[in-house]
Amino acid sequence: MNPVNIERVRDELPDGYEVAALAAHAAPASFWGFGRDWKADPSECGSLGDPGGGAATTRGWSGSGPGGIVYTAVASSADGLDPALLAECGHWTLSAGHTSGTVTLVTALSVDDAATVGMATETTTVVEGGMQTHSRADTAVAYLGDYVAFVTIVSDPGSPSPPLGQDFAAELLVKTVSALRG
Repeated sequence: MNPVNIERVRDELPDGYEVAALAAHAAPASFWGFGRDWKADPSECGSLGDPGGGAATTRGWSGSGPGGIVYTAVASSADGLDPALLAECGHWTLSAGHTSGTVTLVTALSVDDAATVGMATETTTVVEGGMQTHSRADTAVAYLGDYVAFVTIVSDPGSPSPPLGQDFAAELLVKTVSALRG
């Protein structure tokens, strides 16, 4: 595993995407709009929203374009996927401040020698005056021994362009794992 190789996967984005580096800590729940101080219900499902367990050693990038914002990351991980979570967390919720959301597990593409998870997230943020903003995110995660790789695509429901979606996230994860493994 070579986390630096995550940079090679940028070329898989559609034309017209602007790319930037990620912050030191990155997690799907952060990309979904929850920052760091969120709560999961049931609480044990929260590890799916931060599969790196708060790892400070995260490498990755984000790309924004007409199909949404794509986040691709790899983090060190002492914990693998607890298979019981797949049975217990088929549908769970998150909340932080004025934002709440639901997460539903979806079919993930298979990756050799890795446990994988697919998630679809719908979030609502209540802003001033009671107005609400909604977003959707599709996430694919691969647990790779001492590392975890994940791809999240956040789509803008008001965009005139079709979202990249779960299939793109899953396929990009497979390509990301291949690049990381060299």
